[in-house]
Amino acid sequence: MKVLVTGGAGYIGSVVASQLVEAGHETVVLDDLSKGHEDAVPEGTRLVCGSLLDGDFVRGTLSEGFDGVLHFAALSLVGESVEQPERYYRNNVCGTLNLLEAMREAGTGRLVFSSTAAVYGEPQEVPIEETAPALPTNPYGSSKLAVDRLIGAVAEARELAATTLRYFNVAGASGRFGEDHHPETHLIPLVLKAAAQSSSVKIFGTDYETRDGTAVRDYIHVEDLGRAHLLALEAAAPGEHRVYNLGNGAGFSVKEVVEAARRVTGREIDAVEAPRRAGDPPVLVASSERIRADLGWKPEKPGLEAMISDAWAWMRDHPDGYE
Repeated sequence: MKVLVTGGAGYIGSVVASQLVEAGHETVVLDDLSKGHEDAVPEGTRLVCGSLLDGDFVRGTLSEGFDGVLHFAALSLVGESVEQPERYYRNNVCGTLNLLEAMREAGTGRLVFSSTAAVYGEPQEVPIEETAPALPTNPYGSSKLAVDRLIGAVAEARELAATTLRYFNVAGASGRFGEDHHPETHLIPLVLKAAAQSSSVKIFGTDYETRDGTAVRDYIHVEDLGRAHLLALEAAAPGEHRVYNLGNGAGFSVKEVVEAARRVTGREIDAVEAPRRAGDPPVLVASSERIRADLGWKPEKPGLEAMISDAWAWMRDHPDGYE
């Protein structure tokens, strides 16, 4: 297939674009480089630089003809979304609308959308299944849910073959592709940064009703995540909008992440206890039983230490990130 990867210069997008190339697909990366890195664009792909908010640019890009699109381009910081909801809806929803309209005009029939289990908000049951009520608690999650519903409507009306993948925390690295965010908000790279710089990391909340008092979260290796996107692209059926959660099914606590990082790095990591953050649920873990049954996907690197080890190796090779 000929595939367009929006956001393909970012953390997840670059890994998936490289996997597409390895699988023999002709791959084009679309990215405005506002969050991504030109050095992260994989060999064997072609970069077209521009924004999904530019409708003419998007139509021009799609007009060269593609079989499918993997859509990663989005703003994704929860706190920032609370402060700038208009920006998040404009970027995430309007950008996707431009993409869908350009796909329709160009006759591009397949779409895989990178979404988030944040659309479920604070779930009543864990692990979270796809049938759980979608009740996002911030504009980031709400904007992703709006896109989900838009894609569903277009799939039904236009025979688009679409799949949404919802997941929480992605970790690890893949060869020369790793996690380099500014600012960094994810726990594992923050813990590893503390290890590398002999600094400290904060643990927000130690009095949750969990096995060790700290919050439990879902982590999935970026390579496993990427394979799910390729499977979803191949399996997509015209007129259907499938929704799959991607999770490890168990979850790891903040303290478990810190302890695993200490074992992997062989370094003392100063963990400073801090009060809970408002709106942080005790446990967020997604079930992946549906995609396992439908597409035969399962994590090949489910272990926390494997994720941290790969991330640590990448960080040591790239002490300044991609810069």
